[in-house]
Amino acid sequence: MTTRYGTIVTDIQGCFTTWKNGSLAVPGSDEAYVKSVEVAARLLKENGFFMVATQDWHPPDHISFASNHPGKKPLDTIEISGRVQMLWPVHCVQGAADAELLIDSSLFDAVIRKAQNPRFDSYSALKDDSGTKTGLDGVLHDHGVTSIVIFGLATDYCVKATAIDLVRAGFKVVAVEQLSRGVTPDTSVQALKQMQEEGVRMTKDFDIETIKSVM
Repeated sequence: MTTRYGTIVTDIQGCFTTWKNGSLAVPGSDEAYVKSVEVAARLLKENGFFMVATQDWHPPDHISFASNHPGKKPLDTIEISGRVQMLWPVHCVQGAADAELLIDSSLFDAVIRKAQNPRFDSYSALKDDSGTKTGLDGVLHDHGVTSIVIFGLATDYCVKATAIDLVRAGFKVVAVEQLSRGVTPDTSVQALKQMQEEGVRMTKDFDIETIKSVM
């Protein structure tokens, strides 16, 4: 089978960046970082990679917002129907300015929106916590993509969950550390370890030929 390369640029949105003073800003996600991600995305596009952006797209009553649970605050956890739910500040609400992508949308062949069901969270861009699919795997298969490079925000949540689910769905996946940022150093280190254990290949630096060689 001929290998077609794809790229998933994960959640580069104002709500997650220090550049835009996001409500859930990831450390190190400043203007220089976002511009580096855009340059990398442009280079990959020019080299024939099938380009996908993911976008958190919450309804206002989303289950993950601490403000929707009286007496709770961000980073608290609660149990809902037998599953543990982390609570976050309100972020990336559908139609809000801080939910828009910060990368030139013309670079992308598809945009996958996630976390649209108010009752279920969705770190993975393939499916939410109920198991309902976003359609990402179908889009990739329809365009013959077999190997994927992934990076973005945040290493320890959506990058990790998406990368692992892609491997489990049968794709070869490479995660670029240099182009990802995590919520905390400890959880990011653990996320990198988990990804490797699940079969995600890692590269520290962004280099197209190096990425292809490890795919």
